[in-house]
Amino acid sequence: MLTVTVPDQTLRDRLADLPVDLHTWDLASADGAPDGAVDLVVMPFMAPASTLGVLDGLPVRAVQSQALGYDHVADVLAPDVAFANAAGVHEAATAEHTLALVLAAQRDLPRFVGEQVTGDWDQRFAPGLVGRTVVLVGVGGVGEEIRRRLVPFDVEVVRVASHARTDDLGPVHGVDELADLVPGADVLVLAVPLNGGTRHLADGRLLAAMRPGALVVNVGRGPVVDTDALLAAVRDGRVRAALDVVDPEPLPADHPLRTTPGVLLTPHVAGRTTTMTDRVVALLRTQIEHLAAGDPLDHLVDLRRA
Repeated sequence: MLTVTVPDQTLRDRLADLPVDLHTWDLASADGAPDGAVDLVVMPFMAPASTLGVLDGLPVRAVQSQALGYDHVADVLAPDVAFANAAGVHEAATAEHTLALVLAAQRDLPRFVGEQVTGDWDQRFAPGLVGRTVVLVGVGGVGEEIRRRLVPFDVEVVRVASHARTDDLGPVHGVDELADLVPGADVLVLAVPLNGGTRHLADGRLLAAMRPGALVVNVGRGPVVDTDALLAAVRDGRVRAALDVVDPEPLPADHPLRTTPGVLLTPHVAGRTTTMTDRVVALLRTQIEHLAAGDPLDHLVDLRRA
């Protein structure tokens, strides 16, 4: 019988009908580990990679994350332990949130909401989205779901990835072309993981190349944007920002991003919908079936390349 650990009672209850030895373990300490070998350890949602340090020396076969990101996991997890991310769980929800950020910023909704309270009635024009050009950096699962939702708004979507290529949807520009693309962008959407090539991808030089008033949207990882450079650009009125991820996280209560006009913030909640657990449970059921059949897990991450 497989031994599986889950971090909370909700997941345990939802998987209780499976023929596995199921344990609740939040990875807070090694004392909570079941005796003997563990076939699958499910991480708490949004737990940092450092949480996996508790597995050091324990007979664990595989780890399943409930998130898409895998920052620093390779630094902590033993190389003989398989690691899978939660691909398929968060892409649609993240894209939905991305579109909400774009529309809210482009239609000036934060100011209108504020005026609802103050009693103002300012019928001003807002930039809008129709007819605009969106440069979308990231063509993976999240990026594709964002693209699909943008297209019905009559926008031109310019896709950018690590390397230039052509696929069934047309051209994909390489990230080395980004500086030449952003001067034509009304909206820049960053939907990429954090790695050596994406850290501070949106730096002072790139932001300075953007057209005045353009919107920078980050739903990837906070350090993809140079926070100091972004603050300077927004304060100068050169760009606006709509951010679900920031650097640092959690954002301090007195951080200037919170009070700078032209910045719309949400606290890294793009994937947090009330239907998320349903998708996590479906993924875990599939993964457990694979383990029982002796098949590889879905969505394995090659941590050597992370």
